[in-house]
Amino acid sequence: MKIIIDTDVQSVDVEQRNERKTMPLWSKESFELISELWVKIGWNEKYSYTFTWMGRPIIQLPLDMCRIQEVMYAIKPDVILETGIARGGSLIYYASLCKAMGKGRVIGVDIEIRRHNRAAIESHELFPYITLIEGDSTNIDIVQAVKRRIGPEEVTLVILDSNHTKNHVLQELEAYHELVKPGSFVVVTDGIMEDLYEVPRGKAKWKFDNPYQAAQEFVEKHSDFEIETPAWLFNESELTKDITYWPGAWIRKS
Repeated sequence: MKIIIDTDVQSVDVEQRNERKTMPLWSKESFELISELWVKIGWNEKYSYTFTWMGRPIIQLPLDMCRIQEVMYAIKPDVILETGIARGGSLIYYASLCKAMGKGRVIGVDIEIRRHNRAAIESHELFPYITLIEGDSTNIDIVQAVKRRIGPEEVTLVILDSNHTKNHVLQELEAYHELVKPGSFVVVTDGIMEDLYEVPRGKAKWKFDNPYQAAQEFVEKHSDFEIETPAWLFNESELTKDITYWPGAWIRKS
């Protein structure tokens, strides 16, 4: 595909399969097309590796952070369970929202919590809201350790952000979906991998081996869950599509 942006005549031309389409530069269609390319280039250039939250690297697209806080404020979960800790920025982010809402706590699971990251998280002023569990998120002992820390009536928001292979995400979905109450979500992050198999930092196998495919397969087997992107709570534009690293991420329990 070839995209030609002409700011002089204010148009966007798209050439694909010997067909050419012209659209106004200042239009919803152009915005969506350019945004999709921007997201892919930004991922390749590690744009999400340029942000911190309250002192810790967060490695998330800020637009996804904004959308997930909308969901958190709407459902006000008792527990946010995140698999995949990295440097701890997401845990601190969720903990800060729990403190602001006056409700909730965070459980973080990672196969390896490096010493300097653990020290930074444990010394943070929001650590009282956080529980760290080290181990494989699909290991039965780790799964049981998580479940022991969550009461049967507590509303849990599950965020899967660890190993992004299809098989591993499916195992996590099977392990933790029972924690999700009706109206809450499992969020399967980084489904954008399906569209990144051709970029320089991507891998060819991502076209089929990715979290998006895991989410699709999971809902086919579990009729009480469906992929449902939360509606925007405020929108004075004509736009309707999220700019996201998490397409098809939101698995809601009905």
